[in-house]
Parts: sequence; structure tokens; C-alpha cells
Amino acid sequence: MSQESTRDARAGMIASPQAAPSQPSAWRQLRRWLHEEVVVAPLVPVLHPSPLRMKGLGLFTLIGHPLFWFVWAVWLPQPYENLPLRIFTAATGLLLISNRISSDPTSRVSGQVFTVVFWFELPFLFCYMYLCNSGNHAWLASMAAMILTYYFCTDWRIATVGIALGAVVARLCFAIWGPDVPPITGDLLWTNLMVIAFCVSMGMLLGVSSANLRREHLAHTLTTMGIMAHELRTPLATMALIGDAVRGSDLDGQSRASEQLDQLSARLHMLVRNMNHQIDMQIANARLMRLPGHKEAVSAAGLVRDAVGGYPFRSIRERESVDLHIADDFRFQGSQALFSQVLDNLMKNALRSLAAASNASRPGDLTIEVRAAGDKGRITFSDKGVGIAHDMQPRIFEPFFSTYSGTGHGLGLAFCHQVIHSARGTIRVRSEPGQGATFIIELPILP
Repeated sequence: MSQESTRDARAGMIASPQAAPSQPSAWRQLRRWLHEEVVVAPLVPVLHPSPLRMKGLGLFTLIGHPLFWFVWAVWLPQPYENLPLRIFTAATGLLLISNRISSDPTSRVSGQVFTVVFWFELPFLFCYMYLCNSGNHAWLASMAAMILTYYFCTDWRIATVGIALGAVVARLCFAIWGPDVPPITGDLLWTNLMVIAFCVSMGMLLGVSSANLRREHLAHTLTTMGIMAHELRTPLATMALIGDAVRGSDLDGQSRASEQLDQLSARLHMLVRNMNHQIDMQIANARLMRLPGHKEAVSAAGLVRDAVGGYPFRSIRERESVDLHIADDFRFQGSQALFSQVLDNLMKNALRSLAAASNASRPGDLTIEVRAAGDKGRITFSDKGVGIAHDMQPRIFEPFFSTYSGTGHGLGLAFCHQVIHSARGTIRVRSEPGQGATFIIELPILP
């Protein structure tokens, strides 16, 4: 081997460790994971929210606690039961059943009420009753069921903090107001602690993995939409160039043919704009959990006028089917760009519903109204389309749920709900199958 080769080999041996990319330490990876899971990940107080689920949990609370009092006090008597405490806990179920809370289970108020009610009736009440019954077998099993139920109903971080806080508060209440019962000691104490620790660890593991799965689902959707957008925009750009070439073609003495080509070019450009508009809308829809937080004062009337004026209608008849009525203008705090996307989504859905109806669209088939009442402003979309089935209405704002089987991705209305909710507003629907649908947006008015 030559001296040059030897020097090169030695240089390679020396340089190779430096060329290899440094791998982050296990501790750094753990810190990054904890930051993403505990701090960055959105907090979801109510898992799998829907009005029916909220009312069902409220009804179970209202009926279940008196029933369990009968079981543990009369049928299979335990050392301690408390009828007034059971009745009070059952009454909290009325909060979950009320339309104010159950109609929009993903709103901030509903999440706060749900968190307080479930904290009181699950970790606090169960820990208190467990201590009052000296940790016997019946209440150990009840504790295990409570822990897993709590992690299934709410965010794993809320459940973990709630169980710890519930145990501390229950222990204090037991020390002050609890009955005089034998303490939990010896092997029974350690056996119960092992069972409870196992349930908490499994609840945390399942909660973290479920939260990861939900976020990955949305992330994959966003990635897929980005790939589709890239693939679709390339032929659209080619179509636009063809339209420019057609419009710029020189046809001396053939004015009629030139006019027809201009019309064809204009139609081609409109098609390209419509397709790009749809691509932009679907990408925005997929950004459910990545919405920007900037706020601005938005004029409802100006927002609606701009949305209708800039919407790429497919025909003059479709444009004439929209009737815009501004009764009162109002301003609210939100994102102009995101709310424009919300109105585009609602118009697209309404026009698609009208197209699916048997009759041709007529003026006034889609009415958009802006009105103010007190401290609330309202934007209403009313169409005379095919309507929405009653069993689908409670779920239409859930991600990935679509009323159009095989054609919808199920993110449009979820995106609308997320944007409106971020502005402290609400959106709800009223619909009768075959008679159209009305979407009502209510927003707090800026002073």
C-alpha cells in the first residue's frame, strides 16, 4: 500500500467517528417525548364527545348512584353508606343532561362542567367511600373499575391529576367527617396499593397510546392531503398554461372562433381556480389541531359578503340560489382567514345538498343571514336541500364522520367547529330529512 493510501485510510478512520451523526441521548429523547405528550398535546376534557354520549353519562350518574346505594345499603350491605352524598352526586348528572352542556360537548363550558362533575363522582367519591369501608374487597374492586372508567372518559393527564387530587381531598374529608372505622394496615394495605397502582399505570398507558393514535390519524390525514395537493397542482398548472395559450392564439379574420376560444379559455381558468380552491380548503380542514392562535376584530357582514363574492360557483344558477340578508352587522374576535374557510365549508355543503335534491336550484334555496341579539351575534345558513338524518346529526361535528358515504373525508364540519370554538362561539344544526338544514353560528360580540 502506498503512503498516500495509508494516509487516506488513517484520515478516514479518524474522520469517520466525526462524520457519523450524533444520536440524541435516551434522557433527551425522554424529555422531548414528555414535553410533547404532557405540555404540547392538546387537552381533551371529554373523549369521543357527542350530545348522546354526554346525556348518557349524565343519565347513568342520575340513576346509578341511588341504585348503588340500594345495592350497598340494602341488598348487599357494606359497613358504610351515605344516602345524602349519593343523592347530591346523582343530582350533578342533571348538569350533563341539560341542553346547555350536552348540545355542544366540546365547548369550553361543557368541558369544565364535565371535568368537575366526573372528578367529584369518580376519584373523590370513590376514594372517600373506599376509606370509609376500610378498603374491603367490594370497594377495592370499585376503585379499580373507577380508575379505568375515568381514564376512558377524559384526557389521561386530567385523570392522573384528578385521581391524585381526589385521594388527597378524600383523605382530608375522611379525617374530619368520616366514620370511626379500623384503618387499612398490613398486608391488606400493600395488596390494595398494588392493585390500585396497576390500574393507574394501565390507565395511563392506554390513555397515552389512545391520544397518540388520535393525533397520528390527523397528522397522516394532513400529510396525505399535502401529497394529493402537490400531485393535483401540477396538472392544474399545465391546464392554466394551455388556457393562456388558447387565449393568446392569433386567428385573423375568424372573430367568431376567437370569441369561442376566449370563452373556452375563461372556462378553463375558472375550472383551475375552482380546483385550487378545493385543494386549499381540504388542506385547511386537515389542520384541525394546528390552527393559528392569532385574533383580530372581524366584521360579520364584511366576512359573509367577501365569502359569497369570492366563492367559485359552478354556474350562474348556483350563484343566484344564494340569498344574502344582513339584518345587523357585528364584530367578533377571531381569524378572518379561518372564518372565511368556515363559510366556504358551509356554502360548499349547502350547495352540494341542493345539488343532491331532485329539483333544480332556485333563488333563495340557500339563505345566509347575519343578525345581532344582545351580546351574541348570529350567522345562519339555511338550505332547502336533502337534509340530515336524525341519527347523524349528533355526530356531524366529529372528525372523520361524513354524511356523504364514500365522498367525504369527514373533516369539514369538524374544522368549522374547531375554528368557531376557538373564538368562544358555538355552532349547531337543525334539520329534517328531505326538508333542508339550518346551521347556526353564535359568536360573542366585541364591545
